[in-house]
Amino acid sequence: MKAWRLNGIGDIRLEDTDVPIPADNEVRIQVKAAGICGSDIPRIYDTGAHNMPLTPGHEFSGVVDSIGSSVSSDWVGKRVAVYPKIPCGKCYECKAGNPNMCESYDYVGSRRDGAFAEYVTAPAENLLVLHEAVSFEEAAMMEPFAVSANAVRRLAEYDVPKGAPVAVCGLGTIGLMTIMLLKEAGYDNIYVIGNKPSQIDKVARIGIKEDRFCSSRETDPVSWLNERVDGGVKAYFECVGRNESISYGLDSAGSSGLVVLVGNPYSDMTFSRDTYWKILRKQLTLSGVWNSAFQQRETEGERLDDWNYVLQRINDKKVNLKELISHRFAIEDLEKGFLIMKNKTEDYCKVMMVIMQDLC
Repeated sequence: MKAWRLNGIGDIRLEDTDVPIPADNEVRIQVKAAGICGSDIPRIYDTGAHNMPLTPGHEFSGVVDSIGSSVSSDWVGKRVAVYPKIPCGKCYECKAGNPNMCESYDYVGSRRDGAFAEYVTAPAENLLVLHEAVSFEEAAMMEPFAVSANAVRRLAEYDVPKGAPVAVCGLGTIGLMTIMLLKEAGYDNIYVIGNKPSQIDKVARIGIKEDRFCSSRETDPVSWLNERVDGGVKAYFECVGRNESISYGLDSAGSSGLVVLVGNPYSDMTFSRDTYWKILRKQLTLSGVWNSAFQQRETEGERLDDWNYVLQRINDKKVNLKELISHRFAIEDLEKGFLIMKNKTEDYCKVMMVIMQDLC
């Protein structure tokens, strides 16, 4: 089979490799669609992966074509999305019923071979069966969409009312998905902070008017928000991972405000003494978000996990994830997508590898 192999930092090549054989508790999935995550780019070009050589790719969907000895044959032929985190099942968090918080985990696409390939293996218990209404492309975006759900659902946990002013900083895939879920949940008083004019059209397509958009390259976001929001925003989503964008939230949040940290960090984060005082005096809550909660099946009478939460919304056509796809590449051409994202030579949102596009 063909697979993009990361042999060392900056050394990624399309190679012919053996088709993987699933372990006893695993299935093999014929990949139909796989998205490039923003975290894949530094993994490929700057930091490397935990184990190399390695095939990256953790946002994907496909069809089960082979099973391990302990897996039910009912899985063969199923259309599936795949939760990429593989908890150990032995640590404190796993035993406490929080496997998404496992710290001794394996991970498809960063610690074991992933989906920038024609086939990939994963544990059967990490599969989520797709409704027929859900396309492979939509299913390949469920992983970042579930992360956004993990973030947005904090508002209910902290009793942020639907009419309260909220702000989203960072208008990449995660930021746009966060806005989609905010609006779907009934939060309409939304302000957004980006850094390029093309983002005005992107947010307009998901219902944000131009007068609710601030370009941080042209205007100070804190002053901009303070002019429009009396008493500060009640919730602020940081979807960038930079020191200055966190500061925007701490400075613009109102008393008892919620600052949700979603973006992967680009560098060390530092707080000035003055900023620290603001956290104390405004009694702000900083809430970190990483990954998402997954259950293979809906549990009746209980709060939906993040994956089934977003699957419901995709299935019911409450959101349109496909409008976030800016580029599609065949597996042979996927390096073009890596380089677009690395060098920022084109405007992009979600860059997708698609195999057998007619099935997506």
